[in-house]
Amino acid sequence: VMVWLRRCTHYLFIVVVAVNSTLLTINAGDYIFYTDWAWTSFVVFSISQTLMLTVGACYYLTFTGVPGTATYYALIMTVYTWIAKGAWFALGYPYDFIVTPVWLPSAMLLDLAYWATKKNKHSLILFGGVLVGMSLPLFNMVNLITVADPLETAFKYPRPTLPPYMTPIEPQVGKFYNSPVALGAGAGAVLACTFAALGCKLTTWTHRWMAA
Repeated sequence: VMVWLRRCTHYLFIVVVAVNSTLLTINAGDYIFYTDWAWTSFVVFSISQTLMLTVGACYYLTFTGVPGTATYYALIMTVYTWIAKGAWFALGYPYDFIVTPVWLPSAMLLDLAYWATKKNKHSLILFGGVLVGMSLPLFNMVNLITVADPLETAFKYPRPTLPPYMTPIEPQVGKFYNSPVALGAGAGAVLACTFAALGCKLTTWTHRWMAA
């Protein structure tokens, strides 16, 4: 009975974390609608996605102890988001389904860190956290520049102010600190380790609570 009770609790937690992940990342590809704060939104969304993916995937990974479940968790997030955004799409909200799978390659890196270090939890927290934090903003930006057509969207959904991507600027060389990808990756790499540790701790708390 205790085994099944613990399993049910585990699946309940997975659903709760995955749903909250989806709620936090629902606007993952829609920076275009935050025209005045596009890059700021990109950084914030990148960090929120990094953290929610890390905490849920590490929890799932350490609970099952099976490398590969982090990627499976990212797939759960992806499908949940497809369903939620699909509903918006049906209501006329512009949306491209290719926006969400950016989580999968980052989750694969998490699985790789866990597998390559022979299921070492501390390596998962340190290496896995850094890998997810560094990679997700990069995948996010690749996604953004390949999927959304800023000019087309700007004409379809006009805004009263000139959006950042339409402001003419001189090309910059070597100004790395100006990059939203670098900012998101830097902050994400630090914060994701904390959330990876939290995900691992969730497993401990679940087991202890069910064992009491």
